[in-house]
Amino acid sequence: MSDEQQDPSAGVPDTVFVGGQVFRGTGSRPVATGVAVAGGRIVAVAPDSEVRALAGPATEVVDLAGGLLTPGFQDAHVHPVHAGTLLLQCDLQDAGGAEQLVQRVAAYARTHPQLEWVTGGGWSMEAFPGGRPHRAALDAVVPDRPVYLTNRDGHGAWVNTAALRAAGIGRSTADPRDGRLERDADGEPTGLLHEGAATMVGRLLPPATEQDLRAGLLAAQSHLLSLGITAWQDAIVGPYLGRPDVLATYLAADRAGELVVRVVGDLWWDRERGLEQLPELLERRSSAGPGRFRPTTVKIMQDGIAENRTAAMTQPYRDACGCSTGGAGLSFVDPELLRRAVTALDAEGFQVHLHTLGDRAVREALDAVEATRAANGPRDARHHLAHLQVVHPDDVPRFAALDVTATVQPLWAVHEPQMDELTIPFLGEGLAERQYPFADLHAAGARLAAGSDWAVSSPDPWAGLHVAVTRTPPDADGPVEPFLPSQRLSLGTALTAYTLGSARVNSLDRSTGTVEVGKDADLVVHDRDPFSAPVEQIARTRVLRTYVAGRLVHEAQP
Repeated sequence: MSDEQQDPSAGVPDTVFVGGQVFRGTGSRPVATGVAVAGGRIVAVAPDSEVRALAGPATEVVDLAGGLLTPGFQDAHVHPVHAGTLLLQCDLQDAGGAEQLVQRVAAYARTHPQLEWVTGGGWSMEAFPGGRPHRAALDAVVPDRPVYLTNRDGHGAWVNTAALRAAGIGRSTADPRDGRLERDADGEPTGLLHEGAATMVGRLLPPATEQDLRAGLLAAQSHLLSLGITAWQDAIVGPYLGRPDVLATYLAADRAGELVVRVVGDLWWDRERGLEQLPELLERRSSAGPGRFRPTTVKIMQDGIAENRTAAMTQPYRDACGCSTGGAGLSFVDPELLRRAVTALDAEGFQVHLHTLGDRAVREALDAVEATRAANGPRDARHHLAHLQVVHPDDVPRFAALDVTATVQPLWAVHEPQMDELTIPFLGEGLAERQYPFADLHAAGARLAAGSDWAVSSPDPWAGLHVAVTRTPPDADGPVEPFLPSQRLSLGTALTAYTLGSARVNSLDRSTGTVEVGKDADLVVHDRDPFSAPVEQIARTRVLRTYVAGRLVHEAQP
């Protein structure tokens, strides 16, 4: 075969994979071939007969049985410690509608009477009329102590009257610069806190114990390994909306040898401060040793989300009647400061990861990278912009021109209530048709990486791949209208984003991301070859085994 590879000095393999298809990441489709692993590295990619001939008496022979072998998935934007600790708190991620959510809160409060605060999250805006829950529903079930519940997307919180009272929030309380208190017709806060307003209550939460955070990290790692995820980038390592700083959690787990995967940590840029925080970021970066955790990136959140009108757009949002509101969202960091900040971070060797939902935020971030390149010259910085819900057509080619990676969360690009009821009707002129332009970015030469933003949405890569290819929900019953189908990707392109694309963002592409001789054996065995089945069945694909550096770290139970 033309791409046959073998390391003649490798010795007898520890493991060989035969009998299926291999997506090597160097082409658009899988090939029928075998793979041999020794000493944690790939030592042969060759026909099954040749790979079998390398095996010795102690070699494990893994029969793929017609399934698929891929490089390990890498999540370029995820919040594992937060997601893992949610599993240990009042977890609302799958509670359903408003009534079920309140019942879940009531049950949790009833079974945890010793807690000073009831905390948790994962509720979805679409569960409530207009996406706006009210404190009265929480007051009815927990009237005697504060309740603080972050929403699924992490950009706000739902609290009860006791929590508002504890924070001193009332009718006369002004909105913070980077957020908004939802109010009723009389001006009273309703208990829905958007963006920075959530911090007004979140800062009062009892601090999570290091034991709780460590348990959350390890629970999340186990879950992500079960989905074939062998490396990730934690998109917030620092305090945010009441979430604790998890730097010490990662450092302790790494030193204890508990991190199976490799993790890039995104140090949090405090949007209330300026360049004076740079020395602190440098000190935090230097706190890590040569282990599996590297806090080498800085995360800047440039805007919010479209559902609460805080994503920064080039056109004003509309109201329920379709008229312009005059408001076009928030730029959390002044664009001039953003240019200086990214330039300074780049000069210090940081990668910068920018949260950009709206097209104005995307443009401001690209402008900042352009200014950085003019000031510092080109370097292999691997800066990336995440989410990219709306991108102006003029800015699509700038990703390739500036070598900025587009980090996408494919699972969101579907028709569902949060999109159809809370987003599309309120977007300004021409913006709804520019959402999640994956195909346009790819065609313009942009590098693509992929992530889940878990706990905002499912971390299952095959669910995201299903949407990237079909633009329909992975759990749809029957035919569903695809969302802007011209922006669909091929399965090979999308799978490359989840493997080599994210590996490059994580600066792991020299050792992972493809199935090639000499690379680490971060590999995943899947139960089928989705390339040979209808695209509507992509989400049915399941992970059977996950390997990190040739070591089996997850095996699905029958």
